[in-house]
Amino acid sequence: MAKVAFLGLGVMGYPMAGHLKLRGGHEVTVYNRTAAKAERWAAEFGGRAVATPAEAATGQEFVFACVGNDDDLRSVTTGPNGAFETIEAGAIFIDNTTASAEVARELYAAARAKSADFIDAPVSGGQAGAENGVLTVMCGGDADAFEKAKPVIEAYARMVGLMGPVGAGQLTKMINQICIAGLVQGLAEGIHFGKRAGLDIEKVIEVISKGAAGSWQMENRYKTMNAGKYDFGFAVDWMRKDLDIVLAEARSNGAKLPVTALVDQFYADVQALGGNRWDTSSLLARLEK
Repeated sequence: MAKVAFLGLGVMGYPMAGHLKLRGGHEVTVYNRTAAKAERWAAEFGGRAVATPAEAATGQEFVFACVGNDDDLRSVTTGPNGAFETIEAGAIFIDNTTASAEVARELYAAARAKSADFIDAPVSGGQAGAENGVLTVMCGGDADAFEKAKPVIEAYARMVGLMGPVGAGQLTKMINQICIAGLVQGLAEGIHFGKRAGLDIEKVIEVISKGAAGSWQMENRYKTMNAGKYDFGFAVDWMRKDLDIVLAEARSNGAKLPVTALVDQFYADVQALGGNRWDTSSLLARLEK
């Protein structure tokens, strides 16, 4: 059992913190910007809710965060009453936010200045993966810190890997989103084409999913897409935030991402249809409008 804090109880962080308490058996203290949600979590899981990130980090061996973006992350770490005001020497800060590699490197330096460690550890698997404790976690940081943190992270994960030095976790998550963007657009176009051709989509997918065209997206999303239902996963607003990070990094490192940039604009079209909270498979709705 370890002493653990968790900052940020959104749709991902709430169940992740719960797995740290129930599956991991850790002593968990939580902070959330909306205090009522932290109190609700504490009542549900038997942990402790506190008023600030600084209070949450006090005396903890591991401090987790899962917040919205770079600025939110800075707010709960180096901002007023942030976790880095009180983080213990030797403690490890594990950031599950999907953020930039730049902020990961910045906060690694800030943590080391406090004799603490920092691991960027974005996750893949969506809300269902968080609720079921089967997320994939892509880590960047020092090997010794990773080895200490890995058994704790495994409370909410089925795969935890060290991808390289600090920032490598975020860069790996960017690749994950690049690949998903192209796959979902291809699936949307395939279903759209099949409907226009008068084919039975169920029969088509049953056959092609067993061949080279098969993918997780096809297996898990084609039925809801075919039914025109888009409330089963990662929201368009979140995907656009992630793709904005990807495209900014590509401008910095010179990578050419024409398909990713195009799909990002397609998601902007979905937002214009009112689909901000639809899941990412809603690219089909854009084709069928």
